[in-house]
Amino acid sequence: MSKETGFKQGIREHLGQFSLHVLLVFATGLTIGSERAVVPVLGRDVLGVESLFVIGSFVVSFGFVKALLNLYAGKWGEEHGRKPVLVLGWATALPLPIILIFAPSWGWITVGNILLGINQALTWSMAINAKIDLAGPEQRGLAVGIDEAFGYTGVAVGAWITGVIAAQTSLRPEPFYFLGVVVVLAFLISIFLVKETVQYAHGEADDDRYDANLPFGEVLKRATYGDRTLFAAAQAGHIENFVDTLFWIAVPLYLTSQGIGIASVGFIVGVHSAMYFLQIGTGGLADRIGRRPPVVVGMFIAGAGVLGMVLVEGYLLWAVLAGISGLGMALLYPNLMTVPGDACHPSWRATGMGVYRMWRDSGYGVGAILIGLSMEFVNLEAAFIVTAVLMFLSGAVVYLWMEETHPEFGTHEPPAPAPESPDRTASDD
Repeated sequence: MSKETGFKQGIREHLGQFSLHVLLVFATGLTIGSERAVVPVLGRDVLGVESLFVIGSFVVSFGFVKALLNLYAGKWGEEHGRKPVLVLGWATALPLPIILIFAPSWGWITVGNILLGINQALTWSMAINAKIDLAGPEQRGLAVGIDEAFGYTGVAVGAWITGVIAAQTSLRPEPFYFLGVVVVLAFLISIFLVKETVQYAHGEADDDRYDANLPFGEVLKRATYGDRTLFAAAQAGHIENFVDTLFWIAVPLYLTSQGIGIASVGFIVGVHSAMYFLQIGTGGLADRIGRRPPVVVGMFIAGAGVLGMVLVEGYLLWAVLAGISGLGMALLYPNLMTVPGDACHPSWRATGMGVYRMWRDSGYGVGAILIGLSMEFVNLEAAFIVTAVLMFLSGAVVYLWMEETHPEFGTHEPPAPAPESPDRTASDD
């Protein structure tokens, strides 16, 4: 029970609000998914971008902006509440469909993706923190799994729908009418239906004993390099986003170069993202067996699926291997995020998770640079090989360094609270 609010935490107890946040994270996935199959091909075939590295630049802008905003989103969510940050996130997405429809050059697409990065950082950060607030520690893994499952199902559905629309009409403007409807509806739901949840985290933190927040710099240190387990999680999160970047940039270009049509590309990319729905089970699985096993296995499966895509030929085999890499991501993705959720005290958990998400999503930017350089100066296949090798190496770091953080049978030291204020007296204890 949350001490401050007097209400129980739990998904069942807050099913209405929890469901609204599930709907909103699905909309967040639809928003980014609407770009997955269409935008790289739009750059090459409509806007006349010849450089594969330049095409990848729109993900670079997205990745670094999202990473930076992730770092502060959790802090803002603790200081101002989850809802205001959520509403701001959806407000920043409102111009995006207009930019994609009317952009006269690739530079405008890059600007649009800066707004997309802000949107994804603020809305997805608050969606996951709100679910954790409502679910409580006993259902934390399930809450994260549900969040990521529906978010990436949204990515899959967005890629598939816009791919079908583009195949039946044109690469623009029609696919982005769909995006406009999604953004407006999500913005209205955030304003009028969503309620604040930060009070549940405050109650869970037992604030009558501890200060509300650990200093931001100390959280940044702990969640980056001050704890070997959190470092292992941060580097794995950074590298695994190379896979997501690969499916955003290189996969559509590679498949179309092999003669696959845009609708089929949307389906194959969608198959990969659709496998993320399995997170609804893998997050709950980690509540029973621990976080570390699915993370380790997932890193190697995802890497193998990526590598296999350039070793085979044929629509069916590409779809199967896209699904295998998606399965690996479903195993690792929610459980990597649960590691800082376990290892950070509730009083500074949102900030700690923001640090993890900063390192994870900067992987979009770094991955886009490496993938773009590989495509530009070697070939498209090289991007797949580089991504797979880095996934294998990162998985080895997780295997060697990450301790189990599950609160029941974990080997990692339990999370520490923020230190007490120096002016507290003995009578305060």
